[in-house]
Amino acid sequence: MLKLDKLHAFYGKSHVLHGVDLQVAPGEIVALLGRNGSGRSTTAKAIMGLVDTQGGIAWQGRSLAGLKPYEIAQRGIGYVPENRDIFPKLTVHQNLQLGQKSRAKSPRWTFDDMYALFPRLRERQHTEAGVLSGGEQQMLTLCRTLMGDPELIIIDEPTEGLAPKIVEQVAEYLLALKARGLSVLLIEQKLTIALEISQRCVVMGHGRVVFEGTPAALKADAGVRKEWLEV
Repeated sequence: MLKLDKLHAFYGKSHVLHGVDLQVAPGEIVALLGRNGSGRSTTAKAIMGLVDTQGGIAWQGRSLAGLKPYEIAQRGIGYVPENRDIFPKLTVHQNLQLGQKSRAKSPRWTFDDMYALFPRLRERQHTEAGVLSGGEQQMLTLCRTLMGDPELIIIDEPTEGLAPKIVEQVAEYLLALKARGLSVLLIEQKLTIALEISQRCVVMGHGRVVFEGTPAALKADAGVRKEWLEV
């Protein structure tokens, strides 16, 4: 479904990604792991056309090279950035409306689906998003992206700064996405969550892929964890 082939990425003259190969299959959760600065978020931005790239980025067999971010989104890739990017002066419901794919004849996700996943958003649907807690804003950003009816969703650090109870909710939410047939590329610091819900783990270091395998294989490889993941 998604295939990166020898992908390089740049911020101006700064060369950040160095030949990244990565695939995400239909209905698969892939955890993209690594320390801060390893290139995980840049990989997400490269897929979405937000940084300069060289190499291959293919989606459903077609190149995404040269497309603008909104064109990539229209092709079925959703992106939840780490900084959440909610519209603070709009209500929860209005934020969800902005994410809605206007031409979808039979959308996979509805407002009722969003409120069923996160009942707290139903309670707060007429509240301005700017006064929500960090956890509520994360819920809102995830749901707003889903309203665009993506087939693949890229999620950057969804549990960052959240209370343990909300972290558990986010993990359940991600499994619910998989159950509905979505593919997920999950960028996550919390190794426990990533190992519990993913089918494959990709570890990055210094802008390169340094490990790819099953969660069980990563658990068994103490050398990789010590060199590239543990603080």
